[in-house]
Amino acid sequence: MSYLDLSILDKFGFEYPAVGVKYSLIRPTGMPKLGKKLAICEMLREAQLENAFYATVDNHACKVGPYLLGQVDPDPVFESGQVGPKLGVYSDPRANRRIYLDMPKLVRDTANYTLFASVNKMDFDPDVLIITAKPSQAEVILRAKGYRNGSGWNAKGTSVAGCAFLYMYPYITGELNMMVTGLHHGMKARHTFPEGLLFLSIPYQVLPEILNNLKEMVWDLPQYSWGKEAHMARMKQIAEEVNQEIERSESQK
Repeated sequence: MSYLDLSILDKFGFEYPAVGVKYSLIRPTGMPKLGKKLAICEMLREAQLENAFYATVDNHACKVGPYLLGQVDPDPVFESGQVGPKLGVYSDPRANRRIYLDMPKLVRDTANYTLFASVNKMDFDPDVLIITAKPSQAEVILRAKGYRNGSGWNAKGTSVAGCAFLYMYPYITGELNMMVTGLHHGMKARHTFPEGLLFLSIPYQVLPEILNNLKEMVWDLPQYSWGKEAHMARMKQIAEEVNQEIERSESQK
């Protein structure tokens, strides 16, 4: 198996290492099993701090993770919306129930093992690469997403079960998703990350394109340091140059 070259990411100097996640039907070899119980949102932080590991259903300290991974049957207490109102997150069960109607999740019993590893310890091609970034770092990656094709990115989530949009939504849709730390109930309650950081969940479908674009494009655009007036003047100059080119082409008819 060939692995993606992720070395370009070293240039960012991320405070929190990027983490690869892979969903597997088959137990991985040469990788230890997680030796504790954690919520799936905490497993991201664990991979940033510790060695690579895989998790099974009995490693989950929160019921949402195994449900999203298709490792357990639905729990009517949660899916009927009983929990959210008692936590003060939703007004009533029907509001909480709504999030489960289209929640992204994997097919039952197709992902018995979830592999986690920071990029410097990863020996597999990830299904989802999760980058924890400052806004200035995220701007470069988001720009790389559409550098050649003009494509945009998503910022989807829900107040609870944010892990569905961190792990499952990008993998299922093939779309990069951006989330902000401090907005999602479980991670906020567990103090997993300081608020104000950006999660960029990049699925395997678009990861090679982003990596290639990062190698070619200019990261630190000069206009970011020019100041407002200089930037506006340059924009005006470009418009004038294009209009002049149009006039020259029309005069040659």
